[in-house]
Amino acid sequence: MSAAPAPGRIAAALGLLAAGVLTGAAGWLVVDLWFPGGLALALLALLGLFLGGRTALGTGLGVGAPAAGWFLSYVLLSTPRPEGDFLLGSSEIGVYVYLLGGAVAAVMSATLHGPADRQAHDARPVR
Repeated sequence: MSAAPAPGRIAAALGLLAAGVLTGAAGWLVVDLWFPGGLALALLALLGLFLGGRTALGTGLGVGAPAAGWFLSYVLLSTPRPEGDFLLGSSEIGVYVYLLGGAVAAVMSATLHGPADRQAHDARPVR
């Protein structure tokens, strides 16, 4: 049996989820506003959030929580409104590149192994 997660880790994961929703919503709107620059800015913001979450929690949960929030913002923004139109216009290629690029950034951040992930016996001695 594993121990129950600490309340601080739960609060951090919920905060990262909320940050993922906000960053995702801002990114989705910026991609259509300024196409090439907005896409690069939105993808860099996602990568920074995912890597920051990975560093903060030290596990893949630090990437999973903001990635779930980012995808939740996509689902909420792409549903049709009662008037029959969409808030997210999916006619441009930028929306699809942002969706694929965000997924790649999340997977890359979750599988990344940094110096903090190594065990003590794997570390090389200092010369």
